[in-house]
Amino acid sequence: MTIIQKLTALFLLATLPFGLSAQRWFTRDAKVYFDATSASSPERIEATTKSGTLVVEQTTGRLETSILIKGFQFDKALMQEHFNENYLESGKFPKATFKGKIDDLSKVKFDQDGNYTATVSGDLTLHGVTKAVSTPATFTVKSGKITVAANFKTVLADYGVSVPSLVADKLAREAKITIGGTLEKMK
Repeated sequence: MTIIQKLTALFLLATLPFGLSAQRWFTRDAKVYFDATSASSPERIEATTKSGTLVVEQTTGRLETSILIKGFQFDKALMQEHFNENYLESGKFPKATFKGKIDDLSKVKFDQDGNYTATVSGDLTLHGVTKAVSTPATFTVKSGKITVAANFKTVLADYGVSVPSLVADKLAREAKITIGGTLEKMK
């Protein structure tokens, strides 16, 4: 883990508005997959990072995540450069965050093995713009750990991401986002 990832995780933990007695679940290894491939694109426009921070507060259902934009890895270096410099401007907007909650918290039994589906909603901040997001998420509880997975789509233009007309047919208007990770109880 890089020093930036450690500092981001520390900052997130220090600023979370959870009570001291709250039961929290945490990972610094959440995997986020980004796919903006259009139907007419000759190649895949996709990237993955495996260094997202994800925290869930069991009692209230609060959920927060933070992802460093520069952490996304593309198969092609030029795509990664364009993603960081031209589209998401990671120097100016270094991270994406989600702050929200599990809407139907009673559906998730944190202390009982099983698979649970619940809606997660909150604010996604990307490229300096914050928008409300709501999506189903799967919570799998097994042997004292929780695996969380969610998929959603987001319109890039809604977050101020502009695409030059020269490549507009290669880049999807909506990006598919998948996030997942295995959380352990914070001590």
